[in-house]
Amino acid sequence: MERKLGRIKEFFYKNRAVALVVLFGVLLMLLPTGKTEAQQPQRQETVSEPRENLETRLEQILSQVSGAGNVRVLLTQERGETSVYQLDRQEVTDGDRREIRQDTITVTGSDRQQEGLLTQVEAPRYRGAVIVCQGGDNPTVRLSVVEAVSGATGLPSNRITVLKMK
Repeated sequence: MERKLGRIKEFFYKNRAVALVVLFGVLLMLLPTGKTEAQQPQRQETVSEPRENLETRLEQILSQVSGAGNVRVLLTQERGETSVYQLDRQEVTDGDRREIRQDTITVTGSDRQQEGLLTQVEAPRYRGAVIVCQGGDNPTVRLSVVEAVSGATGLPSNRITVLKMK
């Protein structure tokens, strides 16, 4: 028994640098991350507003701008809402050939249906906006409407057109 203990001590003495690195790695894995279970993000279904809903809400808000009057809004999209899923990437090397496979990681929900593991949902990107309002000929109203639409959609002012309603 004493002989085995001596061999173990000798092994660790010779490989103490490796043993320290392994021990340090284990200690790092055991340290808390600072997040409790309540703080960790939960998987939530995010439903973003359809374009029509945003247009309707903008019409309601913009009609409250002093001097704007009745308002109609048209938004054009560069791309719609995009869902990004977690991928499992594998590289397979067979002699001279190298193949890369990407598969979507799936999870089974409580209803036993498999669905892709959602990483993020990117909001729609708008191309431009046309706003027609009764006060569209007033420069102050135009500026207020452009600033409001820019703030709500992220569009620059050169992509927002304000016209007078007939």
